[in-house]
Amino acid sequence: MKGAQAILETLHQGGVDTLFANPGTSEMALVRALDDAGTVRPVLALFEGVVTGAADGYARMAGRPAGTLLHLGPGLANGCANLHNARRARTPIINVVGEHARDHVALDAPLTTDIEAVARPFSAWVRTIGEPADAGPDTAVAIVAARTRCGPATLIVPADVAWTEGASPAVTPAVPVPVRPAKTLVELAASLIRRHGKRCMLLLAGGALGEAGVSAAARVASATGARLASETFNSRVARGAGRAFIPKIPYFGEPAEAFLADVDVLLLVESRSPVNFFGYPGRRGTPVNPGTQIVTIARAGEDGTHVLQALGELLGAGTTAASGTASHDLARPAGPIDALALAVTLARQLPEGAVLCDEAITASMALPEVLAGAAPHEHLDLMGGAIGGALPLSTGAAIGAPGRRVVAVSGDGSSLYTIQALWTQARENLDVTTLICANRSYAILAYEHLQIEGRLPGPNAMPVLSLDRPPMKFAEIARGFGVEAVTVDSAEALDDALVSAMQRRGPMLIEALMAPMSLPPKVPRTT
Repeated sequence: MKGAQAILETLHQGGVDTLFANPGTSEMALVRALDDAGTVRPVLALFEGVVTGAADGYARMAGRPAGTLLHLGPGLANGCANLHNARRARTPIINVVGEHARDHVALDAPLTTDIEAVARPFSAWVRTIGEPADAGPDTAVAIVAARTRCGPATLIVPADVAWTEGASPAVTPAVPVPVRPAKTLVELAASLIRRHGKRCMLLLAGGALGEAGVSAAARVASATGARLASETFNSRVARGAGRAFIPKIPYFGEPAEAFLADVDVLLLVESRSPVNFFGYPGRRGTPVNPGTQIVTIARAGEDGTHVLQALGELLGAGTTAASGTASHDLARPAGPIDALALAVTLARQLPEGAVLCDEAITASMALPEVLAGAAPHEHLDLMGGAIGGALPLSTGAAIGAPGRRVVAVSGDGSSLYTIQALWTQARENLDVTTLICANRSYAILAYEHLQIEGRLPGPNAMPVLSLDRPPMKFAEIARGFGVEAVTVDSAEALDDALVSAMQRRGPMLIEALMAPMSLPPKVPRTT
C-alpha cells in the first residue's frame, strides 16, 4: 500500500470522514488515493482560508475532527488565519500538507518553504512523515494529538512518501475522556459561592456552554444568586428560549469593566481570566478589578459540565428549576436596518435547531440579548479575531450538521476575505443563509479609532476604513458563484427575505444595506 492510501485509511478508521481540500501537484498521490480508498469525502474549496475555516465549523458541529488537504507552505499560509481561529476555539483539525519529494527539497525549487515553521504558531502539534512505513502510525498520532491537545494538528507529507509502497494503515488509540477536576476545587467553589452569593460570577467557556452545562449553571445561579457569564467569543453556545441566558463579557474595555465591577470572586470554568482584545492608552489590559479573587475550577479541555453538575449537588441546586428565557413575541421591525432591527428580525425568523455563525462585528452588538428569546439554536463565534471566518465556518457547519439550517451573519468587509465559500455552498447545495451586513465600511475600526485617538476618523483617515467608491454588489457576486441572492434596504424587506430563505433548500445570500454608521446600540439586558 502507498503512503497516501495508508493516510486516508487511517483517517477514516480514526473517525475523520471529511477532507476539505485545495490540493496542488505535490498532493496528487493523495488525490489519487481518494479514488483508491473511497472512504473519505472530499470537499473542494477555492481558497485555503475557506478550507481551514470550513474544517473548523465542521468539527465544532460534528463533534469529531475534520481533515484539510493543503498545498505546500504557501497553501498552508493562505489558511493560517482561520487555523488561528480554530486553535483559539480548541477545534480538532488534522491538516494534511503536501511537501516536495525528499530529494527535491534541497534543490530549493520556487515553492520550497520551511513548512514546519509556518505551521507551528497555528498548530497544537506538527510532524513531517519520514518514511512510507510511518504514514499510517504518524496519521494515527495526529488524530490523537488533535483531539487531546484540542486544536489543529499538522501532518506534513513528502510527495515521495505519498506515492511510494511500503505503508499500511494504523489503528488510532482510544481518546481518553476529559479530566474531571479535583473534588477539592468543587468544594472550594461551593464555599466561595455560599460566602459571596451574587458577587460571585461563574465564567463559562468551551464544553461548559453546551446545553447540559448551561442548564447546570442556571440551577446553581437560581439556587444561590451567583452570576453567570461567558467569554466575549465562544466556540459553541446553546442559546434561545427555554435555556438560561448567559451574557457575554462586553467587547470594549470600559463596558467590560462596568460589567465586572461588582464581582468579588470570579470562578473560571474552562475559561481564561478576561483580557481586553487590545491595549488602550491609560487603560488596564484586563477589565477585572485588581481586588477580584480569580479561581480556576476547570481548565480548558477539562470536564467543566461535570464541575457545574457537582457544584449544583453540593449547593442543593440539583432539583431547583433552571431559569430559562421566555420566547419573545417580537413585533415586525420597520424602517432602516440597524443593529437592533437586524437582531429582532433574526430572532423572529431563526428556526429551531438552527446554527448561527456570527461575524457581524458592529452589527452583532444587539444579537446575544435579543436572540435569547429566539427558537433554541447554537451560536458559533469567530474565536481568534482573524476576520473572514463566518462564511467558511457556516459552510463546514452545514456539512457537519446535516438537516439543520445554518445562518451566517457577516460584515461586508469580513466576508470579502473568504467570499469564495459561496461557491462551495452552491456546489454542495448546502442549507446556508448568508446575511451580509453592508455598512460599506470597516465600522469597528472607526470605533477603535475613537477609543485610541479620542475622536472619529477625519476626512483623510476615513477612506482607509471605508468600502465605498465603488460599493460592492454582493447579490451580483453571489449569483456569480451560483448562489441565489437578494438586496434589501429596509427592516420589512429583510424580514420577508429571511422568511423566504428559511423555507427553501440550498444556499441563499441576503445583502442588507445598513443604516449609516452610528455608535454601538444600547440594548436592554435580558434577565
